[in-house]
Amino acid sequence: MKTQNTCIKVAPHNAIKAFPTPATASIPAALENFDALPGAANVRLPVVAALFACSPATVWRRVKKGTLPAPRKLSEGVTAWRVAELRKALSGEAWQ
Repeated sequence: MKTQNTCIKVAPHNAIKAFPTPATASIPAALENFDALPGAANVRLPVVAALFACSPATVWRRVKKGTLPAPRKLSEGVTAWRVAELRKALSGEAWQ
């Protein structure tokens, strides 16, 4: 049985759209303004993953292990972390 090697061809003028560089990749607004957010603000998983430079799966592993604060369930399908707790975790303080 032969396997077919498939390759995506991208025209040069579409290369930037197909392969975003760090300059064109989007940064969540909450991450850009994290220092200006009040401690009572909530941020979602992509911001937490970016803050701790890890994948979303690693965020959940660290929460389960107790090395990151647990998120709050704001509604069905909406989970978020308090900014004040994340700041304490980033500085090495106890957040509980």
